[in-house]
Amino acid sequence: MWHFISEHISDETEQFFSCQKAERVSGGDTHESYLIKDATHRYFVKTRRYDDTQQLSHEAEGLNALANTQTIATPRVICHGITANETPNMEYLVLSHIRFIEPNADNYFTLGEQLASLHKVNAYTSYGWPHDNYIGASVQTNGRMASWADFFAERRIGSMLERLASNGLWKSEDGDIDSIVTRVRHLLSLHQPHPSLLHGDLWAGNAGFNCKGPILFDPAVYVGDGETDLAMAELFNGFPQSFFDGYKQHLPIEKNYPLRKPIYQLYHILNHGLLFGAHYIAQAKHMLDDINRD
Repeated sequence: MWHFISEHISDETEQFFSCQKAERVSGGDTHESYLIKDATHRYFVKTRRYDDTQQLSHEAEGLNALANTQTIATPRVICHGITANETPNMEYLVLSHIRFIEPNADNYFTLGEQLASLHKVNAYTSYGWPHDNYIGASVQTNGRMASWADFFAERRIGSMLERLASNGLWKSEDGDIDSIVTRVRHLLSLHQPHPSLLHGDLWAGNAGFNCKGPILFDPAVYVGDGETDLAMAELFNGFPQSFFDGYKQHLPIEKNYPLRKPIYQLYHILNHGLLFGAHYIAQAKHMLDDINRD
């Protein structure tokens, strides 16, 4: 495998690379992660057994989409592909190696500024993404829609509830899916936000810093309401106030955002229910009770 990947790296970088050491490192539960190096180069590599999902290909696409906005740094995609002539075939993604540093409040302020710049990019006219991709280990349902309320109600909340139901994790007594989708659509019906490219899974573990500034990774990109990234950032308390201050410095947050925030956070709690089970299912039910009272 490493010989095959080394040749691909050499072709893409036009610099000879031959993996002399592959060191297993932590990170991710859907793949294996490695630091590979020779005498002069280092790369971060993700590998997983090849299947039709091609999750690492979706990740590369998301990283490139964010990088192409030139608003915020991401690990550089060196190459990705599928190994040949071995059993099993492996999907791989090679990224630039990053030396992370411990951030301070100013670093987080800059991250907020740059996220606002990402959300201000004016390049999209509809919501969604051309095809499904992944949020963590879960399929993220996409397609394109003209109405934000329709998209979020159907492709985010409805799709996730249907997936939970098909796995026996959401019962009819937990809440009627069609009724929940209708309620979400109604609550968002007057909100047609600027279509922003989103990171999509913005918790603290997917943001880092090096000596040059902030870096985002492991995206679940699509086009939608920038408030969804803020809602996710607030969900697990991983970002300090300076992050939100930096964001607001460049892009004011609408006064009704607090009303939409729990709806946007519900999507991630439902996904955690799909991945981790009962505790998050119970939390989602409480959130739905609160949303239905609003």
